Amino acid sequence: MHTIAAISTPNAVGGIAVIRISGSNAFAVAERIFKPFNNKKISDMEGYTCCYGIAHDNNERIDDCILTAFKAPHSYTGEDVIEISCHGGLFISKKILRTALKNGAENAEAGEFTKRAFMNGKLDLTQAEAVMDIISAKSDMELKIAEELREGAAFKKARNCSDKLVKILGDLAAWADYPEEDIPEVEPNQLAEELKTVRNELFSLVENYDAGRIIREGVSTVIVGKPNVGKSTLFNCLAGCERSIVTDISGTTRDVVEESVRIGDIILRLSDTAGIHETQDIIEGIGIGIAEKMIDSSELVIAVFDGSCPCTEDDLKLIDRIKNKKSLAVINKSDAEQVFDSEMIKSKNIPIVYISAKENNIEQLNIAVQNLFKINSEIFSSVPAANERQKRCIEKALESVDNAVNMLKNGEFLDAVTVVIDEAEQYLLELTGEKITETVVNEVFSRFCVGK
Repeated sequence: MHTIAAISTPNAVGGIAVIRISGSNAFAVAERIFKPFNNKKISDMEGYTCCYGIAHDNNERIDDCILTAFKAPHSYTGEDVIEISCHGGLFISKKILRTALKNGAENAEAGEFTKRAFMNGKLDLTQAEAVMDIISAKSDMELKIAEELREGAAFKKARNCSDKLVKILGDLAAWADYPEEDIPEVEPNQLAEELKTVRNELFSLVENYDAGRIIREGVSTVIVGKPNVGKSTLFNCLAGCERSIVTDISGTTRDVVEESVRIGDIILRLSDTAGIHETQDIIEGIGIGIAEKMIDSSELVIAVFDGSCPCTEDDLKLIDRIKNKKSLAVINKSDAEQVFDSEMIKSKNIPIVYISAKENNIEQLNIAVQNLFKINSEIFSSVPAANERQKRCIEKALESVDNAVNMLKNGEFLDAVTVVIDEAEQYLLELTGEKITETVVNEVFSRFCVGK
């Protein structure tokens, strides 16, 4: 493989920047662009050691740097790796990278360092995917899940199921291929029980997928209600800053305002929308149309009602629209005299909380959101599938195992059952990356940042 290089730190000014070089010529490239102050050859350095020196371009000094050497196979990628830590200016780090590229390295593609770690057997595919989950973690629970996946939790589960299927396939093959030998006959009922054990283990990997996805990606949430019920004030309370314009003038919000906020371990991807009501204003009507579409597409609807005003026809229409959605009814302005009749909301079994957005008294809303999604550490006693690719592989394996069990119940030939069990095994190998196409591998690592 060619030797690659990239800046592995964020594209921003900071204390230091790191230029990573990986490949069989990494040490040779480093010797052309870096002079240690001790005058020793970089190629003579031991792995996991550092030296202090000058990064240069044809002997023109660029910066004082620290060079760290990693020798194959004991590196992140499994190849020879050099990391040059320089002062964290954008110009300096990019100049050192350009110098490395002029001296034998090639630009790394997105995720190519981790891809090489996978190709060189340093990580399985589920572990490699967990690297980006660690980088993008936004909560303690999200980080915990990503770290467990990085340690191989999903791989170990899948491998355990795979080993059991391989044993079953071995028993079936031996019994079918060597009938003259003294090999115990495969008993369908016992075989079905063994398959059910595999099925239960696979199911534990996908049963909490939605909860894991919520923690990783957040919940698309729309705040809706009539004009002037306090939607924008609530939005600003949750966002912790004034993102939406708040006035006493009806119809102030006409476009969608978006922000992400964290409540406990849950990220809400909030959208503040135009007040929903009958209007002849063309521009306002467009905003209302967008709000109504977002009710249908969002995972959570926070419907805001004015507790100081009677329930109106617009309120009743909104209640009816959200009755089959995951939603919360927020009765705002609890600091004022309450005249809003909430019986219609209760009749639709929509959870109700009472708040005063103006007074920033929204604790009950925070509690209600966490209760609604029931995210807690007990859910993840079994680490869930991390993404749609993993979920798809496990679901296909599950389907094949279920088919095999049903075939045994129906008395079908064991040769046919064997084919279906082998399908399940192939899906598990696809999950771990032990048998996977180059197209899928490239798609997985294309989501990574350059330099990782």
